[in-house]
Amino acid sequence: MIDLATLVLTHGLMLVALLRLMSRNDLDREDDAPLKRKPWLEPAEDGAE
Repeated sequence: MIDLATLVLTHGLMLVALLRLMSRNDLDREDDAPLKRKPWLEPAEDGAE
């Protein structure tokens, strides 16, 4: 038999984590993300393509 307290505790913690994630302001923004250099997108300097 499954202990009800265990189910309430685990699901309650998941709910708290979900609420904290959804309350973040930067969750759906890409303009604040740091620009990362992608060397594989830059043209080759030695002319070998």
